[in-house]
Amino acid sequence: MRWEELDQQPCSLARTLSVVGDRWTLLVLRECFLGTRRFDDFQARLGVTRHVLADRLKTLVEAGVLHKEAYQQRPLREEYRLSAKGLDLYPVIVSLVDWGDRHMSGPEGAPIQRTHKRCGKPMQGVLVCSECGEPLHGQDVALSEAPAFKGQLLPAHWHAK
Repeated sequence: MRWEELDQQPCSLARTLSVVGDRWTLLVLRECFLGTRRFDDFQARLGVTRHVLADRLKTLVEAGVLHKEAYQQRPLREEYRLSAKGLDLYPVIVSLVDWGDRHMSGPEGAPIQRTHKRCGKPMQGVLVCSECGEPLHGQDVALSEAPAFKGQLLPAHWHAK
């Protein structure tokens, strides 16, 4: 599988990585969720080259994760805003941050605390079953291929079960 062909794979993770599977892209998304909107602000906060930043923003706009919105007409200046598709990435970002807080933080602990606005308490993201509400862990989930992909995606030893 070639990196530039990920978007053509019959795998949702591979197709997702074709858009967000780059360290700069994930950091751009972090900045979006922190409220950064303008090119120069992204560059100042991230320290990324203009070329790399322009490429990552273009990819996110083309994928519909961000959209550009004019904030000045003459000369035309645009800022980047999360679309509904981009906002749907919030649980992904929270999960990555939680993992980093647990496994990559120093002795000071997590650098950012998230507080749930409704209850006012510090919180962590938790993946739950959409049907019963129970927290999910990898060992709690059984996988099977959708009918259209039967026998094509999972390794052969999965089909023997």
